[in-house]
Amino acid sequence: MIKIKNGLSYQKDGWKYISIKGSPYDRGYAYGILCADEFSEIQKMLKFFIFESYGNTWEYFIDLINHDFYEMTKSDFNEIFLEFEGITAGCKEGGTKTSVEEILAWNYYMSLSYWYGSKSDSHVGKEGGGYNLGGAKDRCSAFIAVGDWTVDGKIVVAHNSFTEFIDGQYANVILDVNPSEGNRFIMQTSPLWIWSGTDFFITDKGIIGTETTIGGFSKFEQKIPIAYRMRKIMQYGKTMDEYVDILLDGNGGDYANSWLFGDTNTNEIMRIELGLKYHNIERTKNGFFIGFNSVYDERIRNLECINSGFYDIRRHQGARYVRLGDLMDKHKGKLDINVAKEIIADHYDVYLLKDDNPCSRTICSHYDLDAREYMSQSDRPIAFSPRGACDGIVCDTTLAKKMSFIGRFGNSCGIPFLKDEFCKLHRQYEKFCPYLKDRLTQKWSEFTITKNKSNSSLSRRKRKRIGIKTKKIQL
Repeated sequence: MIKIKNGLSYQKDGWKYISIKGSPYDRGYAYGILCADEFSEIQKMLKFFIFESYGNTWEYFIDLINHDFYEMTKSDFNEIFLEFEGITAGCKEGGTKTSVEEILAWNYYMSLSYWYGSKSDSHVGKEGGGYNLGGAKDRCSAFIAVGDWTVDGKIVVAHNSFTEFIDGQYANVILDVNPSEGNRFIMQTSPLWIWSGTDFFITDKGIIGTETTIGGFSKFEQKIPIAYRMRKIMQYGKTMDEYVDILLDGNGGDYANSWLFGDTNTNEIMRIELGLKYHNIERTKNGFFIGFNSVYDERIRNLECINSGFYDIRRHQGARYVRLGDLMDKHKGKLDINVAKEIIADHYDVYLLKDDNPCSRTICSHYDLDAREYMSQSDRPIAFSPRGACDGIVCDTTLAKKMSFIGRFGNSCGIPFLKDEFCKLHRQYEKFCPYLKDRLTQKWSEFTITKNKSNSSLSRRKRKRIGIKTKKIQL
């Protein structure tokens, strides 16, 4: 374990746990130091992946994003801006050169394709994420249930993130934030993000949150970035009514999601299908909501999406719409943490009617194992793409009450991803291979907030290894 002023960190079962506290600058400074090594790797990945995807450099996007959002962030979201300044200083102190502008752009990463795809002078083609051709990318499986569907009548929730491996492999941070003002919260995230992005979080106001993206979404207006709105929800939202208000205020359609929230105080769950012009809100104390990268709302699906896959069980949206619904029915009255783990790791293929066929259509998604022989759309992920589930997280009311959740990194089912083996089989991705990492089979592990009271000094050897200067950090 590494302990520094305002922060601590340790590694466990593929995850990196971090706890930070204090004022915006101070907690950001600790965060930057503790993630400096990881961000150095991310910088190298971004230089390759952004240019490979868009034909423009990461530096180009840093400048362009800051042209649109720097002054707004500094003036309207000064607390976030101060945190960015602290992260930048801490990261530099940890031995990795960066800037406030780069940290801001990195926190805009999940919105980049929506925003850039709307630029009149941009060209975002198939190689660059397919935003103009097929709308936004599809990510994640999730469910939340309550009442007659769960063992004790209280909330049970599960989520996994399926992403490109090249960037999703960094979403192994469990971040406990204890700010000087507002709510304490714990979330899954990527190094130096001030919001979750994946998304899974719990706040000390008793609210659990997660989401799945709306695939094929194609509308955008430049307003308040989703990163800032979600950070405001976690740090300052007290009720689900406030969550709705914050999500809708300044919504520009970036990173459009079906948001799933649960309030452990009222035993109520909610789904918000959030498009740009349209949104759909459902709430219940007895039922379930599922997330599968498409939407029930006909207006969002038909007017704001391109080819959403809602009815197509050859694709992961339609397939998981069916499978998640079937599993909710099958386990009605039995849902608990253990069943949630099984569901989020499920490999049943509803198209081929196979019990164990890990592929793009299964809840635990494996595009890397899928020949995609049943798909021929140029705007969809292609055969054996290095993409799929990178984790699994489960939680219930009992865990949330103590600010805890259980996660498994690698993927939900535990099948390992071995980059050398993958690259030998799929030479078409050889350019990606230097930036990919093995993700080994890990176990499910519980994480919770920490007291984080110690300001114990690092050993001289550890200070030297991560480049910390005693005078500046005041250990």
